[in-house]
Amino acid sequence: MLALEQWGSRWAELTPEHAHPGVVLWGWVTCYLNRDRLPRHRVLVRFEYPTLTGTGQRGWLLIEHGDAEVCEKFPGGEEDLVVVVNDPVAFARWHLGQLEWGHALRCGAIEVRGSPDLARALPAWNQQPERVRPQPTLASAP
Repeated sequence: MLALEQWGSRWAELTPEHAHPGVVLWGWVTCYLNRDRLPRHRVLVRFEYPTLTGTGQRGWLLIEHGDAEVCEKFPGGEEDLVVVVNDPVAFARWHLGQLEWGHALRCGAIEVRGSPDLARALPAWNQQPERVRPQPTLASAP
């Protein structure tokens, strides 16, 4: 099974149809959230998906008591961060460990506004699968 997973990770092409940012966020929180790195106080992060049409153009990540949940409706309270996912495929690739967070920010695939401390901490909340290694970016190629 691991060999099949490695093969699929290498050869399967991630397309926009398979990279809905709301699903990626749900998968992150459900399976890969690094709870040891979460803030101990209440934090509300709004995720915006400007490339989507209709309903589901935003979601929230609510962190409380060392755990987190994805909310489809505004849970109330002050939003500490806003994460704009301009490129859903890049967001999925970051979550899977195939793209560096800094590169996603520099190229505009993801934008983060709000508390600088929380913005710096956010990538550490994603516990990426260990078997997947980031692919080199054009900027880091020799």
